Amino acid sequence: MRLPVLIAAALMPAVAWFSQQGYFGPDNGEISDRYPTLLVAAGYAFAIWGPIFLLDLIFAVFQLRARWREDDTLLRVRPAAAAGFMLTALWMPLFSQQWFWLALATIWLALACLAWTAAVLARDPTPLPGQALWAGFAIGLHAGWLSLAAFLNTAQVIVAYRLAPVDAMLPWSLGLFAAAALVLLAANARMRGSAGYVLAALWGLAGVYAKQSESALPGAATAAWVAVGIGGVLLAQTAWLRLHPKHRVFSGHLSPGE
Repeated sequence: MRLPVLIAAALMPAVAWFSQQGYFGPDNGEISDRYPTLLVAAGYAFAIWGPIFLLDLIFAVFQLRARWREDDTLLRVRPAAAAGFMLTALWMPLFSQQWFWLALATIWLALACLAWTAAVLARDPTPLPGQALWAGFAIGLHAGWLSLAAFLNTAQVIVAYRLAPVDAMLPWSLGLFAAAALVLLAANARMRGSAGYVLAALWGLAGVYAKQSESALPGAATAAWVAVGIGGVLLAQTAWLRLHPKHRVFSGHLSPGE
């Protein structure tokens, strides 16, 4: 499974380039503007895809190295990592073609694959040198962004198909915010406060605040501060996970004998 990981990691930025050039249809920003929601982030926030793709490529190269080839943890996560990368690449043309239900299923499957991969890496009791950065941080960053992107995509599907009122979006948007908070906190707990996961999630929440604090949509100001509140809770949980001795032992920060 080493080569499929590398191929899938290289495919993501390639597909992203074609998508931004309009080869598959309207780009993501144009489609998002057609279906404004209270969960969408400011445009600058999506620049995080650049570091995500770069770090995923570095991970894909690192896992080819001799010392990493037969490591039990890497052997275990390679299929899910490759699937998560491939699904991420597939999501882009599906969204551009406005096949929203397929795109929604794809992004949630990608999240499931990469969140599981990040959790396994975070709980590895004997990580290889460089694994925490080039595997754990990289995959955590990808999973953290998808944890918010999946809900942004869900909100856009609701608006696109008018599955809930679009002139009074705050009630159902608060429900999505609550669900997003649960996913973020549960995944972060499984990952023992993964730096990559938390960084991506906070970046996305800051982007939501920036967008909604300037939006004219009814309820946007409330949505902006809800995003800030979720970020604060996530930060507090991360501090507890990283400082509490029980979690530090099992997250690789300390060995059981220390």
